[in-house]
Amino acid sequence: MPVITTTTNFRFDANTGITLLDAANTASLQLPYSCKTGRCGTCRCKVMTGSTHALLPELALTEQEKADGWILSCARTADTDLRIGVLDLGDLTLPPPRTLPCKINSLQRLAPDVVGIQLRLPPSSAFEFLPGQYIDVIGKHGLRRSYSIANPRLPNNTLELHVRAMQDGEMTRYWFADAKPEDVLRLHGPLGTFILRACSGMQLFFLATGTGIAPVKAMLVALTTLPSEQQPESVTVLWGGRRQEDLYFDVHALIPTARFIPVLSRADDAWQGARGHVQDVLLAMQPDFTNAAVYACGSDAMIHTAKAALLRAGLPADQFYSDAFVCSAAPTPSEAK
Repeated sequence: MPVITTTTNFRFDANTGITLLDAANTASLQLPYSCKTGRCGTCRCKVMTGSTHALLPELALTEQEKADGWILSCARTADTDLRIGVLDLGDLTLPPPRTLPCKINSLQRLAPDVVGIQLRLPPSSAFEFLPGQYIDVIGKHGLRRSYSIANPRLPNNTLELHVRAMQDGEMTRYWFADAKPEDVLRLHGPLGTFILRACSGMQLFFLATGTGIAPVKAMLVALTTLPSEQQPESVTVLWGGRRQEDLYFDVHALIPTARFIPVLSRADDAWQGARGHVQDVLLAMQPDFTNAAVYACGSDAMIHTAKAALLRAGLPADQFYSDAFVCSAAPTPSEAK
C-alpha cells in the first residue's frame, strides 16, 4: 500500500484506486476541497516525488500546471509512495457529513432567476456546519445537487439556500415549477472547506458572482458575532451580477461596517456604479495585500482569473480561499450551489 507524506510531515496510507483526498480524510487529515469532480481546482497539490494516475479528468489544471507536477487530490490515486506539497486545514475541525431528511419550509423568488429556499430539519437532528459550507440536496430518483448554505446558524432549525435557474436543469424544473412547502427531501452534509479562517486585524475582501453571495452572506453574518479581539480591520464586499435585479438583497443591512461595491457586467446607461468584473474592480482599487485575505465564490471562470490576477498583484497564495460553482456534469452534477 502506498504511503503518502506531506511537506508538513503528516503520513497516511492510500490504497491504489482511492483518491488521495478520500485517503487523507480517512486518516483524519483535512485537505481543502469543493466540487470533488476535478473541475474547481480547490484541492490542487504538488507531487514532489512518486507517481500517480488520474481517476477523473483534471479540468481545473492547465497543461503547464500538470507538467510542473500539480495534481488534484480529488481526481488522483497513488501508484507509489508519494511526497506531496499541500496546504491542510491545520487545527480547524470540520463537522462530519451526515444524511438527514428535511422538508421545504418556504420558497421565495429573490430575483427573476433565483429562488430562496428554507429547508426545515427534524428537531432532533443537531445538524452542525461552518459558515461557507454546502450541502447536497437529494431529490427523487436519487437526483443530487450541491447548494451553499446562506445562513451561519440554524434559526428555527432551518437552512437557507439560494438556487439559480439553469437551462434544462432537472433540479431547476423541480425548484421553479413543482416544489411546494412540506415536500420531503434528503440532504447530505455539511461539505466543503470554504470557511472563515482566523482574521483578527486583517483586511478581508469578498468576491462573489450570482448566487456565490450565499456562502458569503453566511460568513458576513458570522463576522458580526465575533468578539472584538477577533474582528478584522476592514471588510470589503464586491458582488457582481449582470443587471441590477441580480443583486437581490442589501449587503449593508447584514454588516453595516463593511464597504459594499455592487458590480454589473451588463448595466444600462442609468447605472452609476462599478462595471465589469469583480476582480478587475478590486484590482483597480490598488489594495495593499500585505495583511489581507480574499474569499471568492461564484463561477469557475471568475475564480481562476481572480486568483491568477490577485497573486500577481501580491496576494499570498495561501490567503486566497475559494469555492467555484461548476455546471452540471455526470456522474455527480452540481447545477448551482
